[in-house]
Amino acid sequence: MSEQKTIYTAGTWRSAASGAIREILDPVDATVLAVVAEGAAADTDAAVSAARAAFDGGQWPGTPVAERAALLRRTADLLQRDRERIGLLESRDAGKTLEEGRVDVDCVSDAFRYFADLVTEESAGRVVDAGSPDIHSVVVHEPVGVCALITPWNYPLLQASWKIAPALAAGNTFVIKPSEITPLTTVVLIELLAEAGLPAGVANLVTGAGDPVGARLAAHPDVDLVSFTGGLASGTKVMRAAADTVKKVALELGGKNPNVVFADACATADGFDTAVDQALNAAFMHSGQVCSAGSRLIIEESVRERFVDELARRAEKIRIGRGTDPGVECGPLVSAAQLARTESYVASALGEGAVLRAGGERPEGPGYFYRPTVLDRCHRGMRVVREEVFGPVLTVETFRTEEEAVALANDTEYGLAGAVWTADGDRARRVAGRLRHGTVWINDFHPYLPQAEWGGFGKSGIGRELGPSGLAEYRETKHVYENLAPRPVRWFAG
Repeated sequence: MSEQKTIYTAGTWRSAASGAIREILDPVDATVLAVVAEGAAADTDAAVSAARAAFDGGQWPGTPVAERAALLRRTADLLQRDRERIGLLESRDAGKTLEEGRVDVDCVSDAFRYFADLVTEESAGRVVDAGSPDIHSVVVHEPVGVCALITPWNYPLLQASWKIAPALAAGNTFVIKPSEITPLTTVVLIELLAEAGLPAGVANLVTGAGDPVGARLAAHPDVDLVSFTGGLASGTKVMRAAADTVKKVALELGGKNPNVVFADACATADGFDTAVDQALNAAFMHSGQVCSAGSRLIIEESVRERFVDELARRAEKIRIGRGTDPGVECGPLVSAAQLARTESYVASALGEGAVLRAGGERPEGPGYFYRPTVLDRCHRGMRVVREEVFGPVLTVETFRTEEEAVALANDTEYGLAGAVWTADGDRARRVAGRLRHGTVWINDFHPYLPQAEWGGFGKSGIGRELGPSGLAEYRETKHVYENLAPRPVRWFAG
């Protein structure tokens, strides 16, 4: 299989300066899906230089807002034009089902359209009353500059759009580094931006490993902002590397997300069925490789036995396989390393006293598959309950009182997302108000809106993506104070 030139600098597709390549593996059977360029520090420096020249030259930052928005909308249209092709590629590269890949393309289109609308609806600035008719004072927003965008392997296309769309809407230039495991749809997105008419040098792409590419971007003196989505350990390295140049940093570092189910949510047959169904969806969507996965089921003791019995029964029936095959509900894990990581967490949980109710093994055959797993009788002392697994593993904890439920849900160093299930509206809002998580669902799990901020408390990161705050991340705020009738101050005698 020949190499695909996947480094994009100053409007030109290139191989790595060193000639190095990387094989991208299909997680279904570990065969080679593509061969891409393996960039390094020299490629990164060239990409940053191109982005710096494009920003300082002023072509894109100086482009009228309406024209920037129009380009974002053209990109959204191109994504829809190529929806089937891109959805299939996302399915093959990341291991998710084809329908998930298609939905991802739709969500990416929505993000581009949202930020196009948001930036055009804004006023020219916020006028500040200085208390004098002789003073005109206004607060305006300007682009940050050159942005380093580092994205994860689980939602490569979606996470790229959450960064690229607001960065471009605000008038920035950027260098994006996708995960070295799943870079293929990011390459396609850059191609579509070029087709939509984005000037050369505004968008730059370097495929390669986190070290050296991501590390160089985080430390680079010509980068003004770094936005990183990924694991906690890598995120702290990014933050340290960025500190020496005091660049802006935005981090989304995952979560250990509680799904709290009160007994009254299960009081009717429909309520019980919905709560069980949503618990499966929360934990096993994309094989649990979701930063907001509801991997901690916290269930009221009085319904635990019945709930977990049914949950385990349904988990055993989840159909796993290649995401493009009819009827498949769950694909493989993304890599051999992620499979081994999942196996180690399950083994440690069983060693610490967890009770296996479903799954707990890889099926026969090739690929990085692992059966959806339910671990009962878990507690906060277990590593599998404290740490993010990023695999199809659901732990079960129980509570007796509302106070205990809230305490368990908040007993995590993360704080990305959580949910509460109850038929009592007052309790739902009361508990939601006490949960220390960036997104809280009431009687639902997983939906998000591009117009609502996304991000977490605690070690889930700093900053927000999406919503007005997602655009603000890519801007600097400037106060312009104009004296319309200047006169001597006479502070000094002269």
